[in-house]
Amino acid sequence: MLKLSCNVTDHIHNLFSNSRRIFVPVHRQTRPISCFQLKKEPLRAILSADHGNSSVRVADTVSGTSPADRLRFGRLMEDGFSYKEKFIVRSYEVGINKTATIETIANLLQEVACNHVQNVGFSTDGFATTLTMRKLHLIWVTARMHIEIYKYPAWSDVVEIETWCQSEGRIGTRRDWILKDCATGEVIGRATSKWVMMNQDTRRLQRVTDEVRDEYLVFCPPEPRLAFPEENNSSLKKIPKLEDPAQYSMLGLKPRRADLDMNQHVNNVTYIGWVLESIPQEIIDTHELKVITLDYRRECQQDDIVDSLTTSETPNEAVSKLTGTNGSTTSSKREHNESQFLHILRLSENGQEINRGRTQWRKKSSR
Repeated sequence: MLKLSCNVTDHIHNLFSNSRRIFVPVHRQTRPISCFQLKKEPLRAILSADHGNSSVRVADTVSGTSPADRLRFGRLMEDGFSYKEKFIVRSYEVGINKTATIETIANLLQEVACNHVQNVGFSTDGFATTLTMRKLHLIWVTARMHIEIYKYPAWSDVVEIETWCQSEGRIGTRRDWILKDCATGEVIGRATSKWVMMNQDTRRLQRVTDEVRDEYLVFCPPEPRLAFPEENNSSLKKIPKLEDPAQYSMLGLKPRRADLDMNQHVNNVTYIGWVLESIPQEIIDTHELKVITLDYRRECQQDDIVDSLTTSETPNEAVSKLTGTNGSTTSSKREHNESQFLHILRLSENGQEINRGRTQWRKKSSR
């Protein structure tokens, strides 16, 4: 028997008629809903009705609020420029080390960035496309990605990621991230990226116009804000071209259909996996990835065949420690328990360069 306190039946009937409904089976005792509850939580009405030994909960959302909005653990910060969201590491997102893989981290960075721009009203039919961009068939593509992980989250850990974007000269935009362990508040990673504009029809790069800049700059911090404020930090280092012959290789990599994204090319996270395919197995067994930097030079299509090449890199000199205000101490000093590699992804058919990268690896710690 459905129990309702106050004369609330008509109000709930209107909610049923005008709202989207989610039905979730629950097993709770029946309890009344008061008028005060409906006023206090206008976005949802919860009914409990007895049907034999089971109950049905009906959760309604008013117009303009989607189920995703209610379930997502994200919000804009008070300044309106940065966005934070919490994520639980799922079992299928961890690898052989029982921690999140670097691909998982990169996917979460992409997810929180997309949720940020969706939150401020940008389109969901492309990655952060503005009204003018959609009219002109323009999209954003990744030019560089730099990720540093100080501690990998494990299965069921909760990670909070903060992100913001800002202008990067006249050629594109920059997006930064800071990752924290929700349980301790510890900064466990940082990342930064550069994006350029491309015409979706011609697949050619295009300069950012003033009209497009005006559309997104209102959501960017007025003053530069960097995830890596340190002078000469590793995110700024150029990546030299890897020369033949490479020490290690994995040839004939082919994009899967699932590797293509809504911009109709191979998603930038797929390149990370391809780069790691040519890392020697002894490094995979004894080390974990500490830093990865990728320069994207050519987009990859579904029919392309890719070769992944890797060579060990020995730095010429040590650099003293650099301590940042946004996270853990970083150091470019190579110790005996660290390794560094140069990478290139290129087309098998003609050797045309797709991507070049650098990775740094540290010895696995005992867990």
